Amino acid sequence: MEFRRLGQSGLVISEIAYGNWITHGAQIDEEAAHACVRAALDAGITTFDTADVYSETRAETVLGKALAGQRREGLVLATKVCHPVGPGPNDRGLSRKHVVEGCEGSLRRLGTDYVDLYYAHRYDPDVPLEETMLAFADLVRSGKVLYIGVSEWTAEQISRAAGLARELRVPLVASQPQYSMLWRVIESQVVPACEREGLGQVVWSPLAQGILSGKYLPGAAAPAGSRASADAGKGFVDMLVGHWMNDEGALRAVQELGPVAADLGLTMSQLAVAWVLQNPSVSAAITGASRPEQVKENAAASGVRLEPAVLDRIDEILSAYIVRDPARTG
Repeated sequence: MEFRRLGQSGLVISEIAYGNWITHGAQIDEEAAHACVRAALDAGITTFDTADVYSETRAETVLGKALAGQRREGLVLATKVCHPVGPGPNDRGLSRKHVVEGCEGSLRRLGTDYVDLYYAHRYDPDVPLEETMLAFADLVRSGKVLYIGVSEWTAEQISRAAGLARELRVPLVASQPQYSMLWRVIESQVVPACEREGLGQVVWSPLAQGILSGKYLPGAAAPAGSRASADAGKGFVDMLVGHWMNDEGALRAVQELGPVAADLGLTMSQLAVAWVLQNPSVSAAITGASRPEQVKENAAASGVRLEPAVLDRIDEILSAYIVRDPARTG
């Protein structure tokens, strides 16, 4: 496993981060989740990503149990706040009340005194940004949060938050956007803004929710148990992978990546993860897993270097299906 600094901060994170969205507390049972976490630790992964909203808070609890007994100083633990976690009007958003209470709940579920990185999971247009940033600053000063980040914020929102972070003298160091060979909406605006402000990208869905693994074949039903299968929920497919799942041309194009990966001695999944890590603004790629073998496979993408000719070939294959519109951020 190789490591990178998170933006311009002093925090060092593993190139591959282990994320438990969808899996822990939902798609796989607790024993399987613990096995995946052990595999991540064995692979040298030190960075673990979750959120209060994942599996209705269960994902944090499962991850906390899986990491119990590990040397806390050797881990980088990240979670998020914003999405609804209860029925009340204050159980969501980025008000001071919810940010502070959300952090307390996450710490309790994770079984830790502090989180290394605390994200605003989305931008909240109903709360003054000053209120949100002051709440985050107070959590930093209390020692319950070491660094702060944002997820799926626009370039303009990031720049405003960074200005307030400087005034408050707190470390806003991370952006967590979706990013993959197929989804490149951050490249034109978000990445330049983050480079100016010193934030690193900790990207999610480098496999485009499994599309880039090659397991979804044109004209065929999604494999049983996959994220896009019927039992995973039609809403999920429509939200994230429907753009490509319903396009047989896109699925055929993805299959053309197989020989590219094979020539490099990589699986298609490893090629996809390695691709996002070629971007110097990316500090880490978050990968999920339902089996320890997937954790090991993804971790092997760390340290892979792709030649410019390979990157050009990938662009050539996928050009008709790449989404670049920065308005799709969020």
